[in-house]
Amino acid sequence: MTLETNTSKDKSCFSGEIVTRKSKTYNKDRQIYNRAIQKFPKAIVYCKITEDVACAVKDAFKKRCPVRVRSGGHNYEGYSTGNNIVVIDVSKMRKIRINYKENTVTIQSGVENYMLYDFLGKRGYPFPGGTCPTVGLSGYSLGGGWGLSARLFGLGTDSLVEAEIVNYEGEVLKANKRVNTDLFWALRGAGGGNFGVVTSLKFKLPPKVKYVTIFRILYSKTSQQEQAYVMNLYQNLFKHLDRRANIRASFYNSHVEGKGIDISGIFYGKEKEIKEILNRFLRLSNVSYVFRYVTFLEAISLIEDLYPASEKFKDTGAFSNRMYTKDELYNLAGVVRSRAEGSIFTAVTFYGLGGAVKDVGSRETAFYYRDSNYIIGMQTVWEDSKFAKENRKWLDNKVCYLKTLTEGFYVNFPYNLLKDYEKAYYGENICRLTKIKKKYDPFNFFHFPQSIRITK
Repeated sequence: MTLETNTSKDKSCFSGEIVTRKSKTYNKDRQIYNRAIQKFPKAIVYCKITEDVACAVKDAFKKRCPVRVRSGGHNYEGYSTGNNIVVIDVSKMRKIRINYKENTVTIQSGVENYMLYDFLGKRGYPFPGGTCPTVGLSGYSLGGGWGLSARLFGLGTDSLVEAEIVNYEGEVLKANKRVNTDLFWALRGAGGGNFGVVTSLKFKLPPKVKYVTIFRILYSKTSQQEQAYVMNLYQNLFKHLDRRANIRASFYNSHVEGKGIDISGIFYGKEKEIKEILNRFLRLSNVSYVFRYVTFLEAISLIEDLYPASEKFKDTGAFSNRMYTKDELYNLAGVVRSRAEGSIFTAVTFYGLGGAVKDVGSRETAFYYRDSNYIIGMQTVWEDSKFAKENRKWLDNKVCYLKTLTEGFYVNFPYNLLKDYEKAYYGENICRLTKIKKKYDPFNFFHFPQSIRITK
């Protein structure tokens, strides 16, 4: 791709970098976090400023060249890239600006979780971001944004007060509660790649916090019955859980460690309080645990250290809003009793919701599934590419059971085989979203395999 336009003025509008198939760094630059997905775009257009994005979009639209939008490159199904398309990459746009008078922080769309955590943590602020350090905050928050602070501060998108977005014509728009209010509504839960290229986001700041308690509880060599028992403890805990706490519980089968349970979380309070809350979890056999009362930034750093730089995987997640019977939990634990050929790790994971997430109505933002108690995720990880087919088939089979237990799927944990993906991701909000899509992207320029459609 070349950014050719009709005037010399337009030709000088782009200050970024373009990587093509002839570039030495092409094979590195085309990669995303999920190495199981290998795509070969025509070009990767690295933008430095909003004007670069506008220039790239206008050029691509003029040539009817398909584009995808990439920030952190963590979309599970690789929808930020593709074959024979142009990737508009905003990962070089990493400026952060705090406004103490407004009590807001504004980030460019290439900022990743760890960058904002570090920036705000050094100033005494927490933030309801995600757990993986290199996830782009734009994609994270535009899809809702689950994190360990969600029960106290809401989803990442609930802190959003304004977005800057480049539309299909290269026009730069503001969206907030005063201007382009319908677009602002849509961006909060359905904004990832559907309506344009988001170039900056303004968030309200949460109250300053000095210390939090981070904890991790591990169970080794667990039976299916023991895993189901802890699942039951977890779902009962969430009936009345203090919103200052959030917990992620993973029931896994590892080729190194065998079958076990990994429970981790953050509590905005002291160690003694959360130990009392989790007392029943600490009394079980084969348990080890650690609780640390540290600064928010230290807590986040400990969590981030658990993530690899990249991996090959298939992963998805759906919403749960009911209690499960003992038989259902036993069968759910049975999902991980065996792994696919070549799999090194598989897990069923509960991601806690409720609290501040439920304070917002299902129609107040595009994130529909507000009444859910948690997200239930399933994943398989492998190292050798020759086992990709077996692992994907394994997950596809397990998702059939997951659908019987849940309602709707989390758009940030996408699943490519959903038949009615729009209803699955957006629930009853899809009709309004379709109208907004037609208004702001009437030619369906911003599209990918599971984007919001303007025609059925």
